[in-house]
Amino acid sequence: MSTTDSKVIHKNVREHYGRLAESSLQPPEIACCTDTVGADCCSNVTFYDVDTTWLPTDVTDFSMGCGDPIALAALQPGHTVLDLGSGGGLDCFLAAERVGGQGQVIGVDMTPAMIAKANRNKEKLALKNVSFRLGQIEALPVESATVDVIISNCVINLSPDKEAVFREAFRVLKPGGRLAVSDIVTENHFTPEERANMDAWAACVSGAETATDTVAALKAAGFVNISLRDKANPEVELAGAAFNPGQARPFSARITAEKPRQ
Repeated sequence: MSTTDSKVIHKNVREHYGRLAESSLQPPEIACCTDTVGADCCSNVTFYDVDTTWLPTDVTDFSMGCGDPIALAALQPGHTVLDLGSGGGLDCFLAAERVGGQGQVIGVDMTPAMIAKANRNKEKLALKNVSFRLGQIEALPVESATVDVIISNCVINLSPDKEAVFREAFRVLKPGGRLAVSDIVTENHFTPEERANMDAWAACVSGAETATDTVAALKAAGFVNISLRDKANPEVELAGAAFNPGQARPFSARITAEKPRQ
């Protein structure tokens, strides 16, 4: 993908989510995939397996995720957590409760309106262990080897350079650190025409990579113990699966991987 194409994708995604951050839309209108006719890869917006009742509904209702990375992350008190594409901050706030006052949660988002919204929510909740930084997930504003766990919720598919995202994730993780991601992947490749649909890309559909390419990119970045499973069928490991040729079928995946300790 050319630099020009990448800039166009970033611009369209930033504008799309900037409008959402400044709008009064509520679920299911803001859920991922709902902007694209026929897309059902997120299933629904009621996806958390962790307690969210302590948060105000205007915070919990503003979610554009496709899964529950908090349940995957196995967070512990004192952990430093990084959220790739933190949006309005919901996953950061849930992580902050898990890591406690000795822990730290950093949210990175490239949309200024989202950072502003997340900071307003943070002030409302009076959380001291959460911070938000403006930046791209392909070039994280985070020091190397400082993060215990990386989470992300339906964001990496929006990037035009997933390989760079995984390289950056590997860089900022401490040795033995963990990646726990909910994201959209596909069984087969989209056509060039489908890839060119910027509305579908911003809606978390046509930017998704295949499960096979996602695993390969994680391995190339240096990750080990990689797992990729369909949220709708989590018992089946797909990290080494072979898919029958056909159309791209996007689905919500639970993805985990580790940075080696040595």
